[in-house]
Amino acid sequence: MLSKVDEVELRKEAEEMLRCVILPFWHSMRDDRNGGFFGYIGSDLVRDESSDKGVILMSRILWFFSETAMLLQSEKERNAAEHAYRFLSERAIDREHGGVYWSLSYDGKPSDTSKHAYCQAFAVYALSSYYRLTGDEKALGEAFSIYSLLESSCRDGIGYLENFHCDWTPDPDNSRLSGHGVNAYRTMNTLLHIFEAYSGLYQATGSQEVASSMRRILGIYLDRVYSPEKRREEVFFDRNYVSLLDITSYGHDIESSWLIEWGASLLEDAELSSRVSAASSAMAWNVYEEAYDARGFIANEKYGDNIDRSRIWWVEAEAVEGFLNEYRKSGNEKCKEAAVSIWRYIKEHFVDRRNGSEWFWAVGDGDEPVYSYPIADPWKCPYHNGRLCMNLMRGEL
Repeated sequence: MLSKVDEVELRKEAEEMLRCVILPFWHSMRDDRNGGFFGYIGSDLVRDESSDKGVILMSRILWFFSETAMLLQSEKERNAAEHAYRFLSERAIDREHGGVYWSLSYDGKPSDTSKHAYCQAFAVYALSSYYRLTGDEKALGEAFSIYSLLESSCRDGIGYLENFHCDWTPDPDNSRLSGHGVNAYRTMNTLLHIFEAYSGLYQATGSQEVASSMRRILGIYLDRVYSPEKRREEVFFDRNYVSLLDITSYGHDIESSWLIEWGASLLEDAELSSRVSAASSAMAWNVYEEAYDARGFIANEKYGDNIDRSRIWWVEAEAVEGFLNEYRKSGNEKCKEAAVSIWRYIKEHFVDRRNGSEWFWAVGDGDEPVYSYPIADPWKCPYHNGRLCMNLMRGEL
């Protein structure tokens, strides 16, 4: 296990990162005129107050402030969570057809009214955390309403459909969650985060209906998404879960390695947890062997035989979590050393020390910031790095 000194040091550094870097930035993004939080700030630190507000971003901000309010017992964070909830509930939820829109205009009007299962999942996750914080039954009812839509409108015989029009008729264009020139019918990423959302809802309620859904998803994951031969997840699929491309997404593999294990542990099923743990460890070690660089980062992905060694903010955050999770299981010092070295690299190279900023999106081959990416946008959020800091502070990894 981590030594007492290591534990105390990591917790102290994580709390400093959370309180002094991440929280101040996201508080500064609060929009008190139009509600919610501003949706974009460029690498030049110029905020675009007229940009759309992505609902994934709004949900992740609600989740973040709900979780930090519970951890820090802070009224300031609770107030920010309440502000985020009002916007999500009043503006993002489609009261006619149900579910949440993909995005809103800067002043809270529906912008992109499509419904994506990935976006719905983060709304469920956020509302569940907000309910744990406040006990607000309205928020819980909204979470269950979206959960029910995911189960009734998105689920088919072997998995989940992903993209829909506003009225929940299927849309065959799933390019938002696809990549590399394919239009995947199903994606690993959506299934992972539906499971995460259901885990959050189960954590908040203990619902056996939700537990049943979690078990079904883990079955799909272990039987169709995870490849024991390759020690990785397949990423993009056709309708029948036939993999479309030879891709190893190291960031998603290391994220999944701890996230699915956390969700499975909530079910208190020893046999299922054992199966999940075996897959988790295999993925973590495959990432270590193929992607970890002793300078303190992991590569982004492998496409065929070509490894993309880009250093991406969320990938590195998840690597710390995944390697620490594996270290706590196995006691193997290599995993601890990898986690600590990546944390040090993050502190040195990803934290933007300019006043009013947060983390850089990417770091180049010479360890320099890549300024072509924004500091916040519909995908750049406080979810991965905020969660990392909170889990380090809790000692849960």
